[in-house]
Amino acid sequence: MSTRVKRARLAAGVVGTLTAATLALSTSPAAASGTYSGRAYVYGAGTWTDDWVDEGILSTSTNTSSNATCLWQKILWADGAIETDGTKFDAGDIDGHFGSNTKAATASWQNTTGLTADGVVGKETFGAAIRVSSGSYGLFDLTADGAVDTYIGFDHTISVTRDSDGRYHFYDGSGDARIAGYDYLSCT
Repeated sequence: MSTRVKRARLAAGVVGTLTAATLALSTSPAAASGTYSGRAYVYGAGTWTDDWVDEGILSTSTNTSSNATCLWQKILWADGAIETDGTKFDAGDIDGHFGSNTKAATASWQNTTGLTADGVVGKETFGAAIRVSSGSYGLFDLTADGAVDTYIGFDHTISVTRDSDGRYHFYDGSGDARIAGYDYLSCT
């Protein structure tokens, strides 16, 4: 084998290895999960009023089973969203799986808030969950130091907090604290 062929093969191998390494570094779990913010968690920083305007997609085909879906289902339950059969989204529907009941309740919730009722949770729908005026969906109750403490829905109040790293937490049906992540499902 000539020196020229050996060099060409070596160069091709180096380029291939560098390309693979670059792709591996640039594809984080959050990017793979479809988040707009590039984070693997429902995230916020600074004032809470714009925390959820860059969140990821939750739907029957994206982040279908996740703790972020579980948090969204808790919001649907808190706000009394309506399912296809005309009943309210029930606490028993909170399982972290974005199925037909969650899609229907999301579309109902979107319709009530003036959004396009497509049943998909994206940055506009997540962002609409945070309202600051009385009588609207998604009021956050704050602690004395201005930290998010609870989400006050029309029907129920749920504990939703933001930690010092900006990650949102909630309590699942078993009373266990969970981080609202896109890439895993641990809520019950």
